[in-house]
Amino acid sequence: MCSCCCPPAITALFYLWVRSGFSKGSVAGALTFFPPDPPLYKFERVGKDGKTLPHPDDDEEEEDEGAENGEGERKEEDYYDDEDDDSDLGTFEIDTTSSHQTDKNNRTKENYTEKRRKEQQRAAAAHQQRQREAAQQDPIVAMTERSNKLRARAKHRARIDSADAKNGVTYRFVPDVATLGNLPSFNGTVHPIKIGPQKRTGAYISALLYKLPPNECNDKTKCILYSHGNATDVGAMAGLQCLIAKNLKCHVLVYDYSGYGESGGVPMEKNTYRDVKMCYEWVVNNVTKHESNVILYGQSVGSGPSCYLASRRENVGGLILHSPFTSGMRVLTPSRALACLDIFPNIDRIKKVHCKVFIIHGKKDVEVAFEHGLALQAAVPEDCRTDPWWVPNKGHNDIVDGPGIVEYIQRLNRFVRSLDE
Repeated sequence: MCSCCCPPAITALFYLWVRSGFSKGSVAGALTFFPPDPPLYKFERVGKDGKTLPHPDDDEEEEDEGAENGEGERKEEDYYDDEDDDSDLGTFEIDTTSSHQTDKNNRTKENYTEKRRKEQQRAAAAHQQRQREAAQQDPIVAMTERSNKLRARAKHRARIDSADAKNGVTYRFVPDVATLGNLPSFNGTVHPIKIGPQKRTGAYISALLYKLPPNECNDKTKCILYSHGNATDVGAMAGLQCLIAKNLKCHVLVYDYSGYGESGGVPMEKNTYRDVKMCYEWVVNNVTKHESNVILYGQSVGSGPSCYLASRRENVGGLILHSPFTSGMRVLTPSRALACLDIFPNIDRIKKVHCKVFIIHGKKDVEVAFEHGLALQAAVPEDCRTDPWWVPNKGHNDIVDGPGIVEYIQRLNRFVRSLDE
């Protein structure tokens, strides 16, 4: 992001802004979203006959199959939509298919956190390499190429996912075990699903539902809707979700944002709102049957869509914010000179929530300063405020690493149980 201080980068952002129809979302997307490349998992496609289907290659150029599938060519503004139009964010009419898979690989929490630390280091190194390569290119060329690639990928994925939905294709979750290692054991079932299509963009969102066995469920069993951080995906988060579901006795649905992992669409602020709304609807319709049993969990950039939805749904059960920020631009600078390009205004939305809020923040966070957590805690309505967890000697990505995972689970458990008091 520091490259934005140089004139060529500013020129490139301006060019992208103009080319996208003066959409701040396109600029924010270029600065904010960095999906793991390659993803740390795959959804293996399975036909009705039980046979494995070829995995779609996002890089291959195919003829447009939209006409065959009843899908016309989408307009540019469908991918760079920046209007304040929430007409597609209010209904509960989502349906989807899912497959059932049980993952029972034995593994200790300590081994998991060590593998996760290595995965984070690998992802960080890969991101730095991409930044170095991008710095050697002309910024306008680099951003234009990235923009074109993302849109082409979105169109290709929409065609594949639409056809899969019509043909009854289901999925198997295949994590990158070479990087992540074996996942913790889980006595429930893991459902890899595609949720969609999103009405505006046609995108389907990939998600994993960690579902408890029926004998561990009752009318008050919660489902955590987990919006993850930036440079990660549902594959990298799979181990943590196993531990959360098993130890909190909650269902968990973790999903990938548009443009991440196996999800279609383009990574943009407005699309993350559509993503979380669509997943929320699916959870209410298919898992909890009532909004009060849904807990929104937002980690880092995931605090944006989580705060957005919590501020608009009066009956949501609870909100957990993990290393959150007050707003996207405030992470870069406290100055409001660039407020016109700001995204995820959590500091304003947190004032409008109606549920209990639990905030977690590392005191040594150098990516999103600890002061962001303090400001958000102070802005939570008094009747929704609970004791935060200010984690000593921890930064942005290491709160659940090592022995810290034990206290993390304990504090989450305490918050979840408090929702029924």
